[in-house]
Amino acid sequence: MERTELNHLQAQLDRMVRKHFPGNEVRRVSVLQYGDDPGVEPGELLVRVFIVASGGPEQRRQALEDFERRHSSALTEVRRDLNMIHQIGPIEIVAGDEGDSKELQPRMRMGPRALTLEGDGPGAPPLVPVMARLGPADLETVDTLITAGIAANRAEAVRWALTRIRERPAYTRLRERAWEIEELKAQF
Repeated sequence: MERTELNHLQAQLDRMVRKHFPGNEVRRVSVLQYGDDPGVEPGELLVRVFIVASGGPEQRRQALEDFERRHSSALTEVRRDLNMIHQIGPIEIVAGDEGDSKELQPRMRMGPRALTLEGDGPGAPPLVPVMARLGPADLETVDTLITAGIAANRAEAVRWALTRIRERPAYTRLRERAWEIEELKAQF
């Protein structure tokens, strides 16, 4: 997204967020795109809301929890409003400001849409959410799959890769061996 378009969107989102959180609790709103932060997937934007907080990590964590408790319905409304903008991914609430060190910035992240755990079709088993930490090379691989149109997001890219592994004959043999090992363990 071009810088002028991003700045316009950021101003629009700043007004939207401040409408839901009147007063001085929100310091500022920033919009990050792919390449600005490793947590932003290709083709998506992250909305980062900085709230007023000071002190050490524990005081800031408490400020974040208090903010969440006081504004739980407004947070739901903001997430609903942001879902209307296609490119918006997660929203992150950060206790502190951008200039603060990372360890002083407790944060809360809300996903882009309601989490769906449906399987691949009717009667399919539900999907189980899994969190994985990826290094730069793995992240680049997953993002390349997204950019190439093979997957829509990082979770889908990982599922695609796992499906390719299951299709290999070596995986079938490995799975049979793992089953044999489990049977031998049970005999002890």
